[in-house]
This record gives sequence, C-alpha cells and structure tokens, in this order.
Amino acid sequence: MTTASTTAPGPPRPFGRLLCAMVTPFTESGAPDLDGARRLAHRLVSGGCDGLVLSGTTGESPTTTDAEKAALVGAVRDAVGERAHVVAGVGTSDTRHTIELARDAEKAGADGVLVVTPYYSRPPQDAVEAHFREVADASGLPLMLYDIPARTGTRIEPDTMLRLADHPRIVAVKDCAYDLLGTQRVMSRTGLAYYTGCDEYTLALYASGGAGCVSTVANVTPGHFRAILDAFDAGCTTGAARLQQQAAELVESMMAGGLPGTVTAKALLTELGLPAGPPRPPLRPADRKTTDGLRAAYERLLAQTLGQGAEHRSTKTGSHPCRDMPTSGSRTPLSGTTLSLPIVTSTSRSR
Repeated sequence: MTTASTTAPGPPRPFGRLLCAMVTPFTESGAPDLDGARRLAHRLVSGGCDGLVLSGTTGESPTTTDAEKAALVGAVRDAVGERAHVVAGVGTSDTRHTIELARDAEKAGADGVLVVTPYYSRPPQDAVEAHFREVADASGLPLMLYDIPARTGTRIEPDTMLRLADHPRIVAVKDCAYDLLGTQRVMSRTGLAYYTGCDEYTLALYASGGAGCVSTVANVTPGHFRAILDAFDAGCTTGAARLQQQAAELVESMMAGGLPGTVTAKALLTELGLPAGPPRPPLRPADRKTTDGLRAAYERLLAQTLGQGAEHRSTKTGSHPCRDMPTSGSRTPLSGTTLSLPIVTSTSRSR
C-alpha cells in the first residue's frame, strides 16, 4: 500500500480518511485469534475503512507480545491485501524497544507505524523529540505520532510538533490532546496530516482541515463514520452534522462510561456475533448491564439510520437540503454492507 493521498483535493491523507483502531481478537482461552482478526479486518475494510491501526491501546498493546504483534500485522495484511493501509502500533516507554517493534512491523508488511509519546517516565520535550526522530530514522516506514497526554502524562507540545514536521518520515498525528487551537496552529504551518482519535471530534477536526479519524467506535459502526466524512466532502454539512450527532449516544456509551474502549468495543462486537473475545487481564469483560446498554445505544443508532434512509427515499427531488448526501451505494451507513449487520434479540473518559 502506497502512502500517497487517497482523496484529492484536500489536506494530505497518507493513510486515507477513515481508520479504525481495531481490537485484537482473542479466543476464550486468551490466545490470539488470527482467523478472527482476518475476518474482522475484512469486514471493516468492506464497511468503508481506508486503514486499520493495529496494536494500539484499543488493540491491547500493553499485554501482547512482540511476536503476537508481528503475527497480527501479517494476518491482517493477508486479509486486506492492498485494499487498505495497515498501521502498526509500536509505541513503548523504551526507545530501543520501540525501534525493534518498528522494524518488526516493516518486515511483517505494515504501511506505517503509530508511535505514542513515551509514557510514565514523563520525558522533557527535547527527549520526546529525540525519541520520535530516532524511531523515524530506524526504518523506512512513515510515522503517525500519537498525542494522548491523558494516558501518557506527557504532551507533544505544538512547538515540538512544528520541529518534528521537518522529518520526511513523520507524516501524521493521531490527536487526542483536546487542544483544537494548538492543533490548528500546527496544521496551518506544516504538512502533517491530523487524524482525530476522539470519536466525538470526527467532524470538528475534519471540517477544520483534518485528514480524518482513527476511530474506536468504527469497530462496530464503520459505515456510519464513513458516511460522516462522505457527507462533508459532498458539501452536505447539514447531513454530516446530523450523522455526527446521531452517533453521540453510542460514542458516549463506548468511550466515556468509565471503561476503556477496548472493553466496550469487545463487548458489543461479541454481542453482535463478531470476532473479539475477552480482553486480557488486568482488563475484564464488561458486565451484562453495561453490555445491554451498549446494545441499546447501538440499536437506537441503527433505527435512526434506517429511518433517515426512508426519509431520503420519500422526499421529493429538490426539497431536501442534503438530497445528494452520499449513501455508499447500497450500503447502510452503520454496517457498510447491505443490511448484513447481525441483529441480535436483546436477552471521566478512557480511550
């Protein structure tokens, strides 16, 4: 997969527009489920994802081994071929270890690497900059920097971003800093492609000139987030805003309910009969009450999406403000496939 922009004109999009922070499926015994990973990756790409980010926090990077990470990249690369970008999470608190993982990812077939700020040790900004430069120099893969100070304890300050932008292999940022002004400052002065890692900010950053999103919620709703971006690109800002607002309940349920997105995404995927399995300790599966709440939020979003489609079909040409809003052909915004999403009869932020 090349790293050229896949949508033009517009801001640089080295990894496409819609990327999913994919969970790492496990078997019930806790072993990697590579066949499940292939099936999930295929579904996500068929549902509208341009790229998959593997072994990030959502992919349980702290509890997977180096060999498991490399095997996951190989399995997903095999499943999606050249249809999507494969970005491997390689960030650790150890520069040497991060470099080893970046080289392993390159050998396994990744198109790029996601590198988080070294965590816990809280290095000063000159050390943060040196860390990223050393990783960028160590392989031939482009880097997406991951700025999430709520988890790492250390921000990649805008001035540091401005300096790092001069490295030819530092091309993108996954932005979870909640500093839209600082983000706009860097975007206005560099060619860095900014992807929001906060699902509630998908449209806000995209409308400000961002490249797209790296979405956890897209594990279960890839088509819906693709529809948000498609609507905005088609000039239907009203429709894009409506789609973003419709997703708010599910985003809040999955990302702001006191549990990590890994746990909630796996709970809902399992509820829908899709590959996920349990999280590894110390994380624990969601309880029944939480899972039922996730399922209810998901079904309400599905009902809104299907109802909106009926509204579009029944509206006379010329009378609807977003009559040209893209619908991804015959795909539903939620599932990305023709009503193929399984429907199961009901029986502070942590990303």
